Amino acid sequence: MDLLHSWGVNVAVHLQTEHGNFEKLFHWVSSVADLHTTFFVFFPIWFHLRRDVGVKLIWVAVVGDWLNLVLKWVLFGERPYWWVHETRFYGPIKHPELKQFPITCETGPGSPSGHAMGSAGVGYVMVTALLSIAAERKRQALRYRFLQLMLWTLLGFVELLVCMSRVYLAAHFPHQVISGVMSGIIVAEIFSRQQWIYSAGLKKYMSMTLFLLSFAVGFYALLKVLGVDLLWTLEKAQKWCVNPEWVLMDSTPFASLLRNMGTLFGLGLGLHLSCRRVNNSASFTFGRICVSLVLLQVLDSLTFSSTNQFLFYLLSFCKSAAAPVLPTALVPAAFAWISQRSEEKKDM
Repeated sequence: MDLLHSWGVNVAVHLQTEHGNFEKLFHWVSSVADLHTTFFVFFPIWFHLRRDVGVKLIWVAVVGDWLNLVLKWVLFGERPYWWVHETRFYGPIKHPELKQFPITCETGPGSPSGHAMGSAGVGYVMVTALLSIAAERKRQALRYRFLQLMLWTLLGFVELLVCMSRVYLAAHFPHQVISGVMSGIIVAEIFSRQQWIYSAGLKKYMSMTLFLLSFAVGFYALLKVLGVDLLWTLEKAQKWCVNPEWVLMDSTPFASLLRNMGTLFGLGLGLHLSCRRVNNSASFTFGRICVSLVLLQVLDSLTFSSTNQFLFYLLSFCKSAAAPVLPTALVPAAFAWISQRSEEKKDM
């Protein structure tokens, strides 16, 4: 593995030295590729346009990130920004110098890349959804093939940028981002064949949330009993990150786990409380999307102190659960009330 890691470090050094003028682009791409964008931007837009696509986005994102966490615990992947300091591969030769950035110092294991896996899975869902919509409209075969080529090429280009950004930031090795992309597409393809997620009730969502949470915690406890420390990466991040303020609780494995479980539970609760009588006119749909996005940005602005870890995790879970409830239940209910009031005024 040292040879593979050293090659990855060389790629990162090459990107940092030869393509430093793209630094802002790589930062932006890496930030957008985070599942936070899916939960707070893509989901509300798709849910109000195509309810089933929005539901699938959450399932693919949550289960994919949960699987990513389990795989990271199993594979024990290193990250370039600490591996280059601890390896004996270079011997007496000075090791390559890697730059670090505010979003470099993630605390979990590195394989596979969560950003690459999540963005690939979510992107796959959105591309297949757009192609499905185009097929429903029975476009000419040549136009449809051209659209296919354009969308898949766009997704490939986006994933290339995501992979390059994660390597540039010294957060991942190339093989980790490649395995992340492949894993994300596999998860998305599996869920493209699952129909039960569209009719699942609150009880099903609660049971799935408890199962995924219990499995992850139980797996962690089992490995800890066997003497395996699954938080070994936190110490490395704190030791080798050039700025201690860049090591955030948000990037720890359990923070990610609770955010995802909160999101899945929130989706189930939101769908359970959702208003079935919705005005699907273009103006009302556009209004619901805009209001949902604004409210989600307000919710996203809430931050919590990590001084008390239990309280931090609890509040993170609640915040994540509230995020899907807003666009699925509260905003549609408000617009349904407005629509009803306008109809009553017309009848008067």
